[in-house]
Amino acid sequence: MNYILSNANVFVQGNFVKTNVFISNGIISDISNRTPSGESVVFDLDGCYLFPGFIDVHVHLREPGFFYKETIQSGTLAAAHGGYTTVCTMPNLNPTPDNGEHLEVQLKAIRETACIEVIPYGTITVGEKGEILADYEELVGQVCAFSDDGRGVQNDEIMEQAMRKISGYHKLIAAHCEDNTLLEGGYIHKGEYAAKHGHKGICSESEWRQIARDLALVRKTGCGYHVCHISAKESVDLIRKAKAEGLNVSCETAPHYLTMNDSMLQEDGRFKMNPPIRSEADRQALIAGILDGTIDMIATDHAPHSAEEKSKGLADSMMGVVGLETAFPVLYTELVRKNILSLPRLIDLMHTNPRKRFGVGTALEIGQPANLTVYDLEKNYTIDPQSFLTKGRATPFAGNSVWGQCRLTMYHGNIVWQEK
Repeated sequence: MNYILSNANVFVQGNFVKTNVFISNGIISDISNRTPSGESVVFDLDGCYLFPGFIDVHVHLREPGFFYKETIQSGTLAAAHGGYTTVCTMPNLNPTPDNGEHLEVQLKAIRETACIEVIPYGTITVGEKGEILADYEELVGQVCAFSDDGRGVQNDEIMEQAMRKISGYHKLIAAHCEDNTLLEGGYIHKGEYAAKHGHKGICSESEWRQIARDLALVRKTGCGYHVCHISAKESVDLIRKAKAEGLNVSCETAPHYLTMNDSMLQEDGRFKMNPPIRSEADRQALIAGILDGTIDMIATDHAPHSAEEKSKGLADSMMGVVGLETAFPVLYTELVRKNILSLPRLIDLMHTNPRKRFGVGTALEIGQPANLTVYDLEKNYTIDPQSFLTKGRATPFAGNSVWGQCRLTMYHGNIVWQEK
């Protein structure tokens, strides 16, 4: 099927141009203002915004092993609903992708049920136990990077060995940074809300202390290194200094850390994730890191759980919230419309930077696959989890009024989401 997407504000080389996008056999054949003609389906987008498909390098699709939380089918439908055409799925699964045979279980499900591009991570260690290195040789050609996400690698020697081996494959280590000796049973940020309401807190040091250790190992090994979901101001400072030093490092944060602080917490499991939402000073430091380029990209850490698992309050609910279907509207509403961030910069954070750093996804250019999304930025609505396509419903943004509705998402020229 050939398509013409007309009268759109198209993201072209870092700016928005009012033009038409021509798609032939799944490929972008032209981006121009020439008059549409020929046998094509025409969508008049009436001034909506056409972006390259978003790329999320940190999602949990839960398959194989935890189908009741999410499947590759439901998770990729949710991603398409949010404007994503490439997602990288984390390896805390059953079986964990620590060798070729285990990875193939996930790859088979991706081939059979995904509606967008899904690229797995391989684990750093066998079973994510932090003891024995995974079989990188069997994994390297089919994974985006290596991570033991959900757990920090506690043993310094194991992490150094992993960095030395993985650097030889020219792949990244994407590190969940958490020092278990500093957790002390905490489950929300160790701040004013925790003290006032009698909750056990997670100190920021549990995050930044392991980042500091890993950066010292990067100096020794030269490994390409990416820090997952940073939340603390000290983490921003460490990464800023490492970049100034010339180390091969990058990092991500998530929408909830950029738009919320711990004063906004409620006694509800939908506000519980790891790392936790921290203080306003931390949030402001993350914003500063976004603005000065210290933070390279925004990932959702989409982590669905069952309703029962998220119904036990802050203390006893499982860690993790969903985010694929709310990320762009929340960020557009809270950062772009409030003049904190420009719209082109947001697209860089959600597409261009992860594409370049991880080598995944495609650019919005002539000759490239038509992986794109269309948003109506004038559409205002209230976030309703019951409208989600993910199996998860736990989001701290439920009930928020936001701007920006996804009207259309295409992957390789096929419509994978369309607002009716």
